[in-house]
Amino acid sequence: MKRPKSGMMRMERNWGLLFALPAILGLMIFTIGPIAASFVFSLTDWTIGGQMTFIGLDNYRTILTEDATFSQSMFVTTYYALGSVPLGLAAAFIIALLLNQKVKGLSVFRTIYYLPTIVPSIANTMLWLWMFNPDFGLLNSLLESVGLPGSKWIYDESTAIPSLIMMSTWGIGNTVIIFLAGLQSVPTHLYEAAEVDGGNRWHKFFHITIPSMTPTIFFNLVMSLISTFQAFNQAYVMTNGGPNNSTLFYVFYLWRTAFTETKIGYASALAWILFFVILVLTVLIFSTSKKWVHYEGGERS
Repeated sequence: MKRPKSGMMRMERNWGLLFALPAILGLMIFTIGPIAASFVFSLTDWTIGGQMTFIGLDNYRTILTEDATFSQSMFVTTYYALGSVPLGLAAAFIIALLLNQKVKGLSVFRTIYYLPTIVPSIANTMLWLWMFNPDFGLLNSLLESVGLPGSKWIYDESTAIPSLIMMSTWGIGNTVIIFLAGLQSVPTHLYEAAEVDGGNRWHKFFHITIPSMTPTIFFNLVMSLISTFQAFNQAYVMTNGGPNNSTLFYVFYLWRTAFTETKIGYASALAWILFFVILVLTVLIFSTSKKWVHYEGGERS
């Protein structure tokens, strides 16, 4: 038998619902609502200013079987992800290891490595646009100063994506901070036990640090992959998808379809395909994590 709620409990519940209402409405109106609308739009041929006609799965069928630009954008985005995600994780992990040492001025170094992250993304992109300039850019000036030939960087099909992969390491400050937090949470008694058993620095790194950091590596891997597949600013500001669609990122192609060609229905279908691609990759990582992610106490993900 349920006990009747007192007047105080009902009042607390009502006030709680009242204060939570703005967040709930915001979620419904600005997140769930647009997501549901985009799915409906993906089943139509709606263009801005035109009539909306239901066409079922025709947009998806066209994208997957006839749209060569879709294939190119997916290839470019995958190529970029395969390069930038491992490089970013490795660079962030190495920097976190260095920042975890007891040296003078450590707080200054931590601030320096994190500063690029708080600079607006567009400002960072404009900075690198100047650095990549083949005529007076900083990178070619440095190469010429040591007697090496310059490069066209983002202005050449063969070097455009590798250049953007190199640029992606500029914004790894958040990943560094997360790795640093993970390193500082590794139990010190494990290192002490390894020293007692005669373990050297490499033994402690491969048998204690790496296994203890696998949950953090797993988290950063998933977040980096999701972020990389949504790359947009580089193409929008720097290359406009060129040269010859060599930097046509998927989200840039989606944006161009929606707001330049005004094909909202087709762009919505592109968005849902990207959602399922990211979902499949995330599920795949989660399924494989059972073999390599270790938690304290012997539990696995």
